Amino acid sequence: MAAKPIEIDLPQQTAESLIAEVAELANPTHAQPLQRFFKTGPGQYAEGDIFLGLTVPQSRAIAMNYMNLPDREMQLLFESPIHEHRFAATVILTERFRKAKDELTKAAIFDQYLRAVYEGYINNWDLVDVSASVIGGFLVAAEDQRFGENLLDELAASDNLWRRRVAIIFTFAFIRANIFEPSLRISRTLLADKHDLIHKACGWMLREVGKRDPNVLRAFLEETKGRMPRTELRYAIEKFDEDERQRWLKA
Repeated sequence: MAAKPIEIDLPQQTAESLIAEVAELANPTHAQPLQRFFKTGPGQYAEGDIFLGLTVPQSRAIAMNYMNLPDREMQLLFESPIHEHRFAATVILTERFRKAKDELTKAAIFDQYLRAVYEGYINNWDLVDVSASVIGGFLVAAEDQRFGENLLDELAASDNLWRRRVAIIFTFAFIRANIFEPSLRISRTLLADKHDLIHKACGWMLREVGKRDPNVLRAFLEETKGRMPRTELRYAIEKFDEDERQRWLKA
């Protein structure tokens, strides 16, 4: 006769517990340079964001222990003014998506992530970059590719800096699948963007395209010659040899 499985009543995970773990590692000395680095001052792109001074590995390690955090508790983290709380929630969603086995689960996570984007909780470049390149995989696998195209176009046309950055970083998932058109199309849309963080993100995606097919990147550079922001161009051509980099910079 088979032994009856032992049932273990695990304590429910809570935002309060995660927040307490974050507080234990708070480092005011480290927080000050983070406030400057992430531009949290008056009139800057992350005005009012509050850092407690945790390192990324520390924040990630805490988040990884809260993979079963209920959605209502996740919402409390996203609504927090503390950057590390929102970072933890973003990492949890991203890792859930990465580990999801079926498309229905991925769709639910994608919808939850998109709500966080539109509600303004994914509101700094590190939060975008740690998540969008993974969760964008939902658009690659979507049966209705028009949905992905329309969503990318909507995000890229937004007045909100972070939605525009999500649009271009979403396309990293397409690049990994050797599908380059979305990255080129959104980079083309954002070519005249005024913000340096968008120039850097587009240049990064173009560089990733070039690592897989340099001629696709060269054709895009030729098409946009004289119009691409200098910062974006430098990022895009970073993997070319020095002679070719100089030719494009002079062009």
